Amino acid sequence: MPSLALGQLRRRPAAFTGLAVALFLLVATTTLFGSLFAAEATAPDTARRTAVEGPGPMVIAGAFGEIAVLVAFFVVVNAIGFALRRQHRELALLRTIAATPRQVRRLVRAQVLVTALLVAAPGSLAGTHAAHHFLAALRRRGMAAPDLRVPETPLPALVALAVTLAVGLAASAVAVRRISRMAPAAALTATATEQGRTGLPRLLAGVCALVGGGLLLRLAATRPADELDKAGQAALFGSLVLLVAVGLTGPLAARALVAALGAPVRALMPGTGWLAEANLRGYARRLTSAVVPVALLVGLSATMMIMTRTAEHAAGPTGATSATDVWLRQAELALLTCFAAVSTINTVVAVTAERRREFALLRLVGATRRQLLRMLTAEAALTTAVGVLLGAVVAALATVAFSTAATGSAMPYVPAAACGWIVAGAAALTVPGTLGAGLRAIQGPAAELAGGGRD
Repeated sequence: MPSLALGQLRRRPAAFTGLAVALFLLVATTTLFGSLFAAEATAPDTARRTAVEGPGPMVIAGAFGEIAVLVAFFVVVNAIGFALRRQHRELALLRTIAATPRQVRRLVRAQVLVTALLVAAPGSLAGTHAAHHFLAALRRRGMAAPDLRVPETPLPALVALAVTLAVGLAASAVAVRRISRMAPAAALTATATEQGRTGLPRLLAGVCALVGGGLLLRLAATRPADELDKAGQAALFGSLVLLVAVGLTGPLAARALVAALGAPVRALMPGTGWLAEANLRGYARRLTSAVVPVALLVGLSATMMIMTRTAEHAAGPTGATSATDVWLRQAELALLTCFAAVSTINTVVAVTAERRREFALLRLVGATRRQLLRMLTAEAALTTAVGVLLGAVVAALATVAFSTAATGSAMPYVPAAACGWIVAGAAALTVPGTLGAGLRAIQGPAAELAGGGRD
């Protein structure tokens, strides 16, 4: 299996680029926070007795680390899913020549393992370098003892590799489930089709996620005002669970939103707008794959931004929210935004790149490259709008719960300009990424691409 996995990596490096970037970020992030744990664990007694402002490096590392691992799992599942879709035909052919579901799962696990090992060393180096800078920033703000240092030990890097492998293997088990359970002939047919209905188990899982997210937000809303950190963590976890629910129930919600938002697009672009809406509604799973990372980016960024401003606004002249609290929330926001942005770029590029044959067929029946780009622009605009709306709903629910705990009011403080920049950032990642991948996908002879002669 390792040799076959390496062969696929050499043959399709672009298919695994997104997975490599996601695993690199996970290794770097886990090494960073593991190094903070190691710094506190190996600190001299004088450093441990030194009073610091805030919760301390170990608590910060734990809080940041658990959120980062959860978001990373979300991103890695998405990246593995697209790596599988790019090699769906090869995996289906393996099934038709008697490869068992277990062998397919082993192949995918081997691919994830090889990719993780390839990024382990650079990720560990980046994480160690970031740990030195992060700890220095904590010392400057009085949140760490002046003589606290990152120890020279490989243990954080080894733990980070173990965590990355565990996340990668768990994510691969989720991503490979569908193709490994298909009958061989059905797996081959599915390379060019999409299941029309969302399965009952997926819908039930989505409902459970909605209930779980609601319970976490209720927990956040009922925290007393002197436990804002706990309320913020519960609200953030709740938003993550709700985003998982969006991913599970997305085909239904996204199709309905596209139908509602498609009217102005059809009016502005009668031909290509109609085709863009038909593509999105007809391929609801593909639409969901593109929408969920945008919702993740908008939902997490807006949740963190609004919670931070609400806490500042609630503190008012009392100064209950210190500059260090604000800085910590901004650092957590930057970390989560980085993961979400990587997922967004990976997804929109992968979704568009895998449509080479579809674009070639449209060209063969008379569509021009300009018309295809206009269609992609309309699709990207609709995808961004749907993702922003779903992310905004999640952020609204999470921040209402946090505001209830912080101020006693269900009306959070919303920084309109900052939220506008979040929406603009989502559009800046989605639309150019789609068009860039689309430009590359429509190059080459249409007849050859339509026949599957190129990848």
